[in-house]
Amino acid sequence: MNLFDVYPLNDIEIVKASGSTVWDAAGQEYLDLYGGHAVISIGHTHPHYVERLTEQLNKVGFYSNSVKIPLQVQLAEKLGEVSGKPDYQLFLCNSGAEANENALKLASFYNGRKKVIAFKGAFHGRTSLAVAVTDNPKIIAPVNETDNIIFLPHNDVEALGQAFADYGQEIAAVIIEGIQGVGGIKEASVDFLKKIRSLCDQYNAVYIADSVQCGYGRTGLFYSHDYAGVAADVYTMAKGMGNGFPIAGISIAPKFKPWHGMLGTTFGGNHLACAAALSVLEVIAQDKLMENAAAVGSYLIEELQKIEEVKEVRGRGLMIGIELPESLGHVKKDLLYKHYIFTGEAKPNVIRLLPALNLTKDHADQFLNEFKIALKG
Repeated sequence: MNLFDVYPLNDIEIVKASGSTVWDAAGQEYLDLYGGHAVISIGHTHPHYVERLTEQLNKVGFYSNSVKIPLQVQLAEKLGEVSGKPDYQLFLCNSGAEANENALKLASFYNGRKKVIAFKGAFHGRTSLAVAVTDNPKIIAPVNETDNIIFLPHNDVEALGQAFADYGQEIAAVIIEGIQGVGGIKEASVDFLKKIRSLCDQYNAVYIADSVQCGYGRTGLFYSHDYAGVAADVYTMAKGMGNGFPIAGISIAPKFKPWHGMLGTTFGGNHLACAAALSVLEVIAQDKLMENAAAVGSYLIEELQKIEEVKEVRGRGLMIGIELPESLGHVKKDLLYKHYIFTGEAKPNVIRLLPALNLTKDHADQFLNEFKIALKG
């Protein structure tokens, strides 16, 4: 049997990792500013993470949600504390797409409606409804197509108001990333998020804050949307939640009342996943990683803005997009193969930095020095 060939692969095999450093099979060392797509939040093979998982695996790795799992309660309490939303409720699942899928389903259960507002440049996942609210026709199969999605221009307050005027009583939810990742590190404006909140209140629609990539402390706030000073009804999360162990969840406002069978999952919230997620939150809190993300991220952004060849620097904290002119489209590849630095990208010419939240200033300086050399190469 062959692998189904859907991933364009770099010819690199990672065999060891520690902190913000990874090594390939030939022994070459790399600086990791990609984190496996914003997944590595507290650094590779963090000792507390490894200890937590090993200890749990030696007790029980899995049982279903048909029994009490105290780790889930501990995780909910810790998440409420670190996120600043102790009165919210937690539903655990396995991936960002599944989190968004459940958030949209919950919204529809809540108000009995079908239409969803999403935005140009959005990426919310690859499952049925999550991909329907994703702005990429290439990955939307015919079976995923629906007339229930209203795509609007990003950050267009007027268009948003008009959509609610036209369809307000039919709108189940508005779903938006605080900072678009695949869309090129584009931040939702404060005015835009406040308008979403006020219109959702006015029309009894549900404000879903997709925090899968931009959340979990990456921007210096636990949920990046919260810089607007208004709370969402549902926050979705996944990537940084388990530092590489598959886990996701939705944080649900108190106004939503659950009933048995409303949502469900086999693997979501299993013992190992909860142990991984608890270790991440413990390290984020103990090591003040949100504060570090804000400080090191601000330093990187300020220094990148001084570089003449860079068209624009976007983002917040350690979610940074560096837009380059088309003539420098080779730089990301050169960073990897000539300077041994992993970064992400967004088409056509945006380099994405999504490192661990404990990235050091020394590592930031290492990247800045190599990046300047790559630009001249």
